[in-house]
Amino acid sequence: MIRVANIKIPLDSAEDAPLFAALKKLRADRSQVKDWRVSKKSVDARDKGDVHFVLSVDVSLWNEDAYLRAAKPGTVTRVAPMTSVPVIRAEYTGLRPVVAGFGPGGLFAALTLARAGLRPLVLERGERVEKRAKTTERFAQTGDLNPESNVQFGEGGAGAFSDGKLTTGIKDRRCQTVLKELHDHGAPEEILYLARPHIGTDRLPQVVKSIREEILALGGEVLFNAKLTEIKTRAGQVEAVEYTDETGKHALAADALIVAIGHSAADTQQMLFQAGVNMIQKPFSVGARIEHPQSLINKSQYGKFAAHPALGAAEYHLSAKLPDGRGAYTFCMCPGGTVVPAASRLGGVCVNGMSRFARDGENANAALLVDVRTEDFGDDHPLAGYALQRAWEERAFRAGGNNYFAPVQLAGDLLAGRATKALGSVQPTYRPGVSCADFRDILPGFAYQGLQGAIRAFDRQLKGFALPDAVLTAVESRSSCPVRLLRDSRYESNIGGLYPCGEGAGYAGGIMSAAVDGIRVAEAILKNKGIIHESEK
Repeated sequence: MIRVANIKIPLDSAEDAPLFAALKKLRADRSQVKDWRVSKKSVDARDKGDVHFVLSVDVSLWNEDAYLRAAKPGTVTRVAPMTSVPVIRAEYTGLRPVVAGFGPGGLFAALTLARAGLRPLVLERGERVEKRAKTTERFAQTGDLNPESNVQFGEGGAGAFSDGKLTTGIKDRRCQTVLKELHDHGAPEEILYLARPHIGTDRLPQVVKSIREEILALGGEVLFNAKLTEIKTRAGQVEAVEYTDETGKHALAADALIVAIGHSAADTQQMLFQAGVNMIQKPFSVGARIEHPQSLINKSQYGKFAAHPALGAAEYHLSAKLPDGRGAYTFCMCPGGTVVPAASRLGGVCVNGMSRFARDGENANAALLVDVRTEDFGDDHPLAGYALQRAWEERAFRAGGNNYFAPVQLAGDLLAGRATKALGSVQPTYRPGVSCADFRDILPGFAYQGLQGAIRAFDRQLKGFALPDAVLTAVESRSSCPVRLLRDSRYESNIGGLYPCGEGAGYAGGIMSAAVDGIRVAEAILKNKGIIHESEK
């Protein structure tokens, strides 16, 4: 196919307008078209008086080479079709690889290994996604926390109960592979071409379940409520793993273990540290969720086009350098979404955000975060960042009332340096409930002052961001992992056969990058076992 980029289309254009715009650039007519598709679509709202779409269109034409030769240099390119995770079908009789964790990294690692015929065994400490949805809803309604199955732990990982965002800054051909697999397993087609695709919390669990069912059909096995508790080594090589489930402790021979445990499994990280896995501190971030009326965000981003049905709920992505040199930024922005309880430790409160596919809620929310540097840790232990997270989350728990209510502060009060006594026009969406608070009782000084500076800076970028009644809900402390498990060019740690993977290993920051890392690690295992070679990857 030929890709024609930078096609500008008005919001009210007909469905086939992108095709005819592409044909005009190619100097071709409709009779020459075999097939076509939109391959990328974004909104250009820089000029609020002329909000429009910008697209790339892929067109398959008769006598394609002639049109490529005739086109103006740099305006069109030839593109290959999207590919799936490769099916290798090896004749493999060795030990089954073990995958610890069934978030995006573990999910795509297991899928890749299963298609290669290695029949992976997955250990997931939480519940299958169907049961997990009920467990997380019960927590939101009652404050009854299951420390082993929650927004952080369980099939699908933390991403299964967010917005299902598929944006990433990495450049890797496997990104297209991940999108195609998600679509093939039930995600909406638009994820293949939107510039900022998402699946939605209401749709993502079914996609995850479908991938799991393929892994099982290929001979893989998934054990839920099964937590990795120990690794056994001999001569610096993984020899076996131990895990616990509802029936007790079990041992399993293994020579390849993928550790894809997510960013919140501090207890498993401690076990790996004690086992001698090399790891280092990694910077992370802390802050709160900020909620505005979605209508305010729409108006600020789209001006007079704010209510146009072709646009939907507007997003924002903001960043600034603070006076002390730290960075501040918004993360995981959820248009028309809700703030959700994301605790996984008893006696701690932390929050995340989610949106359904329709993004039709009254409020917009986003993480408002400030950099945490390793020098802030106050300890040179590799896992010291987890101690900071725990301390802030315990403070939030106390400030909320010791019942998993979350502490909230209005933006106007935070800017003025005073405690919030009552809510205003913006109603918080967090459940099971909120308590008015003063974030100086929760956050370190650099983070509190950082939030003040960020709100003022972002109000200059997005009109209305400093709305006095905007609600901040604390504490957002799990945006990334505070540790990195070191690995070499073979993707192994210093312990042979142990493969750190995804967010919990410090090599990813979202669904897409974690899924891509899962594929990379699985490919490394296949290469290291002599099943595929570098030229085949």
